[in-house]
Amino acid sequence: MALTRDRKSDLNDPRVRRTQSALQRTLIDLVQDRELSRISVADVAERAGVSRSTFYDHYRDVHELAEAACTTMIDDLVEAIPDPGAGHVPHPAPDTLLTFFAHLDEHAGLYRSVLGPQGSARVIDHVRRRATVAAYAGARRAATGDGVPTDYTAQTPHDVPAAFTAGALIGVATDWLQHGCPSSPAEMAALTRPLLMAVYREDDPA
Repeated sequence: MALTRDRKSDLNDPRVRRTQSALQRTLIDLVQDRELSRISVADVAERAGVSRSTFYDHYRDVHELAEAACTTMIDDLVEAIPDPGAGHVPHPAPDTLLTFFAHLDEHAGLYRSVLGPQGSARVIDHVRRRATVAAYAGARRAATGDGVPTDYTAQTPHDVPAAFTAGALIGVATDWLQHGCPSSPAEMAALTRPLLMAVYREDDPA
């Protein structure tokens, strides 16, 4: 979750929700045309029709706003990350990887700006951490048959397969975005799946 200021973060207040939604929509619009690093608080406030002091009532800076604006989309994205194998989980299905890359392609302008070299290190770390949690939780669900949804607030142990899955896919996706998505989502899924299978291949029976 974004670290919004407590004194104005009561989401039960419709005015707070409206203002935060307006600021988030404004940022999403702005990053379609310019890099995140070139967007200022004044840019967002002016486009959203609010004062700078109103902006600071809700967010510390543009990077925190970017984290909040991307959270829902990021959650949709990371839920599509395949479960790491670790000898217990089936190989990532083609449709799961296709969903992952199709989501990126649909919002390519936003992700290219946020995850690129001129993006926000905080947002990139936010994506990485949530992706790792999603991969870890998926592996646990597959191993135990537990259908509990992913809890992004929970502390997860250091888990190499989950961290590798998240880091590898985000790295591949970022490179793809920065090159203008030269391959289709289906092609990216087909190229990525055997790489994950090679890393997470189940042990051969003795």
